[in-house]
Amino acid sequence: MSEIEKGIIDRCLAGDNGAFGAVVDVYQDRIYGFALRLLKDETAAEDAAQETFLKAFRALSSYNPSFAFSSWLFRIAHNSCMDVLRTSGRTVSLDEEDFPDIPDKGPSVSDAVADALDSERIEALLSSLPPIYSEALLLRYREDMGPAEIARVTGVAEGTVKARLFRAREMLKERLSDATVPAAAAYYRRGAI
Repeated sequence: MSEIEKGIIDRCLAGDNGAFGAVVDVYQDRIYGFALRLLKDETAAEDAAQETFLKAFRALSSYNPSFAFSSWLFRIAHNSCMDVLRTSGRTVSLDEEDFPDIPDKGPSVSDAVADALDSERIEALLSSLPPIYSEALLLRYREDMGPAEIARVTGVAEGTVKARLFRAREMLKERLSDATVPAAAAYYRRGAI
């Protein structure tokens, strides 16, 4: 968190309600983008983002400064998005299975996915994943959160986060190598992911 962000949050915690507008300015694009990628609907994403900031404003006194403010805010965004998915009839698996810790197979896939997430092909593939997997990838590579921080945001065990990241990467690799996506497969073979 930058010193400017810390100053804004400190002002908010001190009771300066006007400073919350600056919080919205700093985080609105990130929260909206996160919601849009999970919900795949602009109106629903706008509503979820607005709900996130309303809830955050009301609950600001419950924020614990020993944790990253962005984690707290993304936890609220996660909950808002899951509420939208549940009320819209879309099923969301938020299983609490106890997955074993799956070791990360090295930085090559991770670094390449992070570098390539802005690609149009990758965006299409990312949006084809179930929400729990695309959310894990978004928080890891877009928001640069580690498994422990993602676990706090999503409310699942760290082992579950690691399993979701592993499975999401495997799904992406599978879809990229699928013959029905020849351009993306060539992209994958070039080492972009």
